[in-house]
Amino acid sequence: MTDGTKTNPARRSDATRGAILAAARERFAADGYDRATIRAIAKDARIDPSMVMRYYGSKEGLFAAAVELDLRLPDLARVPRDEAGQALVAHFLGLWEENEELTAVLRVGATNQAGAERMQSIFRDQLLPVARQVCPDPEQAPARAALCAAQLLGLALTRYVLRLAPARELTREELLAWLGPTVQRYLTAPNP
Repeated sequence: MTDGTKTNPARRSDATRGAILAAARERFAADGYDRATIRAIAKDARIDPSMVMRYYGSKEGLFAAAVELDLRLPDLARVPRDEAGQALVAHFLGLWEENEELTAVLRVGATNQAGAERMQSIFRDQLLPVARQVCPDPEQAPARAALCAAQLLGLALTRYVLRLAPARELTREELLAWLGPTVQRYLTAPNP
């Protein structure tokens, strides 16, 4: 029975985990994986660093928990086949614009094994099944999904990580006009 002045330990634990994950997401996005430290994340969460280790075991464990990304990819089976590339590019542009976690994962994936493994699992578990929905040859789906990922991640790297001015200055409509047909070709064109 609670008297109203004590906090339920389970709620306190959930609140602590939430604070750690929020601080970790911000720190990984701002500093990248290598420069983000458990000590800095704990300070941001206003807890002792030992609590981070208690809940997540390691920096790698914390990163994996902090970047549980659901890309919420569109069901391409419900999109006209000749609009699949456009739909996928539009979806990714929306994600990149609203989700700093993706930027953090991309930064880390390019420089760290734990990040690379996280990106590989996102590719395997989320993008590959979507490509299979429209790919004319199921055996080619992995290669076609990889080409789509290269195109979309290349855009994200230049626009959101490196922040190259020409990539930043392109409007959404220009990006859709340039990339939509390319991703469409990767997904559905006959094998070259």
